[in-house]
Amino acid sequence: MLEEIIEILKEVHAEVDYMSEDKLIDKRIFDSFDVVNVVGELMDAFDVEITAEHMVPENFNSAQAICKLVESLSED
Repeated sequence: MLEEIIEILKEVHAEVDYMSEDKLIDKRIFDSFDVVNVVGELMDAFDVEITAEHMVPENFNSAQAICKLVESLSED
């Protein structure tokens, strides 16, 4: 799943090393428009519902955090 998420993220910013970057939001690599695009792609790709309550920086600061979020939503 992580590899699929990284492919989605690369569509937004191909130059980022998503395996090591852990401050996508804190460093303002991703802005709110980028997050909205990623959320839409994640919901389509993994058939999950990401709501406003999930839209916090700690869920989107890294590919690993995004993967953890998607995994937890997939279990529900």
